[in-house]
Amino acid sequence: MLASLRPAILVSVIFFVLLGLAYPYAETGIAQGIFSGAANGSLTRNGSTQVGQAWKGTRWFQGRPDADDPMATGASNLGPRSKVLVQDTRKVMAALRKEGITPTADLVTTSGSGVDPDISPADAYAQVNAVARARGLSAGVVRHLVATQVQSPQLGFLGSSYVNVLRLNEALARVR
Repeated sequence: MLASLRPAILVSVIFFVLLGLAYPYAETGIAQGIFSGAANGSLTRNGSTQVGQAWKGTRWFQGRPDADDPMATGASNLGPRSKVLVQDTRKVMAALRKEGITPTADLVTTSGSGVDPDISPADAYAQVNAVARARGLSAGVVRHLVATQVQSPQLGFLGSSYVNVLRLNEALARVR
């Protein structure tokens, strides 16, 4: 009996060492060596660039409405005929107009993940005048800042241009 179990135990130990230890450590080493920023969560002083952050007030650029609570991931599951969705969207639109921001689609709708860190360049430019006024800066300076933060589609054609709100606000904090 022991003779017939010995090969099975030996194979199990070999695969455990190879697939349970060597392979994960090799993958971790490659990730740390080549993609260390992403492997460590893409962290900055103010959080992760991969997770939407809450920014209060017109002194900062705002992300999508779902970025208020990065721990509450997932969509709301409210459909286009939902009265709650319509009411919530109207409230967000009214708040944006009160701040002097022309509402855009991404600024009033949530993302599927609930933690989208990016907005379109149009969404960022829609906030330029309000942010400039709140900070006492010229709109041209703030507009140029947004332009420096626009990221192109991957490989020039995959996806669309976007602005990471965390990186934009960190750059804004450095403007004097």
